[in-house]
Amino acid sequence: MTDSSFALADALVDRLRRAGVSEVVVAPGSRNAPLAMALWAAAQAGALRLHTRIDERTAGFLALGLTKSGARAAVLTTSGTAVANLHPAVLEAVHAGVGLVVVSADRPARLRGTGANQTTDQVGIFGGFVPTYDIDSVADLAAVPAPWDSVVHLNLQLDTPLVPDVSRAPCELAAVEPDSRPIRMGRGADPLTEGPRTVVVAGDDASQRARQLAEAAGWPLFAEPSSGSRTGENALRTYRLLLAGPLGARIERVVVFGRPTLSRPVTRLLERADVEVLVVPGPGVWPVRPDGSRTIDGPVWTAGQPDDPAWLDAWRTADRELGRRIDRLLAEQPALTPYDVAAATHAALPAGGLLVVGASSPIRDLDIMARPPAVGTHRKVIANRGLAGIDGTISTAVGAALGRPDGTRNLALMGDLTFLHDQTALVLGPDEPRPDLTIVVPNDDGGAIFSMLEQGAPEHAASFERLFGTPHGHDLAGLCAAARVPHLRVTSRPELDQALASPNGGIEVVEAVVSREGRRELDLRIRALATEGD
Repeated sequence: MTDSSFALADALVDRLRRAGVSEVVVAPGSRNAPLAMALWAAAQAGALRLHTRIDERTAGFLALGLTKSGARAAVLTTSGTAVANLHPAVLEAVHAGVGLVVVSADRPARLRGTGANQTTDQVGIFGGFVPTYDIDSVADLAAVPAPWDSVVHLNLQLDTPLVPDVSRAPCELAAVEPDSRPIRMGRGADPLTEGPRTVVVAGDDASQRARQLAEAAGWPLFAEPSSGSRTGENALRTYRLLLAGPLGARIERVVVFGRPTLSRPVTRLLERADVEVLVVPGPGVWPVRPDGSRTIDGPVWTAGQPDDPAWLDAWRTADRELGRRIDRLLAEQPALTPYDVAAATHAALPAGGLLVVGASSPIRDLDIMARPPAVGTHRKVIANRGLAGIDGTISTAVGAALGRPDGTRNLALMGDLTFLHDQTALVLGPDEPRPDLTIVVPNDDGGAIFSMLEQGAPEHAASFERLFGTPHGHDLAGLCAAARVPHLRVTSRPELDQALASPNGGIEVVEAVVSREGRRELDLRIRALATEGD
């Protein structure tokens, strides 16, 4: 016998609270009305914070951003296609190892396969990566195993009536006992010793452990912007360009943390038969595991002093010289470039600030331009690198900013196609929490990254613009005006620096006008700088 919708709704609130969920994103619907009303009452009582979005894909990525920022978030949808619209955010969370809680309302099981409106098979809708708990009773909900460290899908069968006879009022909620969390034991220390010429690769969400090992051992650190370890004197700004030179050919061992996804040179390094690859396991359903690599849990530098200092010094010297050559080349350009936009955005981020970076070109531009700051002046850099799609980037940024303390400087950097892909994220109701967030959009009217890949070669010029360049000619100022979001258009580095130095508060968009013309040639010139004099 299915429990009443209202009993299931109250049980859900209790279960979410025990799981540590403090943020809930609701997409409106009829079938999920009992759940939404119960969550509203809990929010009015101060037990959680509620967010409402009209687009489920936006809602999913908002919840993802809140969770990546350190909170625990759930997203609630009604039945049918509403659940399917969460799929991009769920896939990103699964591959990045982010513990997102998905709650979907469903018809009772007896209506499945009968042609009932908005009814499909929601059990297992996210595939084998995500467990679905099909729930029609309070006992079913209580039996869902804890803790929810990875993505979990709660599919609640709700029968009519879906709204109570009287309006639901806020109520005082009793304290709850949080779910117990098992103590996770690693395999112990894996000692690393001198000998092979070693580098440390820190991909997305690598944490400070990568930096600490690199500094203890005296090894070069190849840290992506969203690694959490791109600080200190061992972190190199131009590592992926230097890999094409003689130093890259001399590498004999690599220790990998996190999820490195930005660089083909790094991928080729991890595939080399003459390089020993040691991988520290990370989260996500498909962790980094190159062929021939060996997994280690707790790499520890056991020598009493750092490894050969000449190895690190050679990388540092090459990095400084190449960085200066890149800066000189960009300073010679007659107009604002995407590299300038990335550099200015990173420079505007103070210690303790948040930067959310979109996929495609912007995060790679940032990787080349961002100078590693000193240890202790860490900036939180977030990117959706689980599957590295352009989906939901504004929503992720809004969620991440909402999860940060008041007064934090929050920035986002994303391309124009990424911005347009998630423009519904700017549609917020008057009662919705709004963060202070400056969204910087280098607008080159299309997909610049493809001009730097194989399909951007001259022999494919006839089809390039239609298939890959995809110019849109969209007026970002008009879009922002429709969403009542302040917009500023800049065309030079001084204008951009001034705009970033004077945020207005709330969500605002700074559009930096750049050009795709000559981008491939500029990129080739930058790569060529790495091999000058070899």
